[in-house]
Amino acid sequence: MFLSRIELDVSRQDTMRALASPSHFHGAIEYAASDGRNRKLWRIDSLRGKKYLMILSEREENWESVAKQFGVLGETVEEKCYDVLLKRVTEQSEWHFRLCANPTIAKKMARGEKSRGKVMAHITEEFQKKWLMDRANQHGFLLKEEDFFVTEKKWYSFYKGKGQKNYRVRLLAVTYEGRLTVIDASLFRETLVKGIGREKAYGMGMLTIISGR
Repeated sequence: MFLSRIELDVSRQDTMRALASPSHFHGAIEYAASDGRNRKLWRIDSLRGKKYLMILSEREENWESVAKQFGVLGETVEEKCYDVLLKRVTEQSEWHFRLCANPTIAKKMARGEKSRGKVMAHITEEFQKKWLMDRANQHGFLLKEEDFFVTEKKWYSFYKGKGQKNYRVRLLAVTYEGRLTVIDASLFRETLVKGIGREKAYGMGMLTIISGR
């Protein structure tokens, strides 16, 4: 596994368009990848006033076309082997984490004699935190309510598809940060690689960690 980081140039029109409509980032990443059919985890991070595109891939990729389209001119793509971090994950190890996810609930909507499910976003912080806590154990980690916070919320509204197949997509991205404890190392490594929740194509689901010491 490889984790890559591209500093974004927010003064560029293409970058601003993609920050508002993440399908542009998704398309550029899939086009650049040598194995475009395999989904990549990616996320937008903000650090010290700058924005970065983070991409997790199964193999070493050439992301220069993505950097050329959205990145800061002259900056190189930073890349690290992710396997080094994965090997450090052990039971009871503690980590600081960041996750951008799409916390939702499926509600049944009655229509005549039939019923259908509608996916709706959790819009209150109470239920956004509960959503993640409910999924912690099944993803290999322990999470206490007082040990993590919702640090950012952002709505996306954009159109996907062309012609008659064009439709509106509306998503809520919620960023969590805090401290967790690993209770199942194998399962947690899988979570780091595969992500958590829905809408991974649009920059959600990537969980990253740094040493909790």
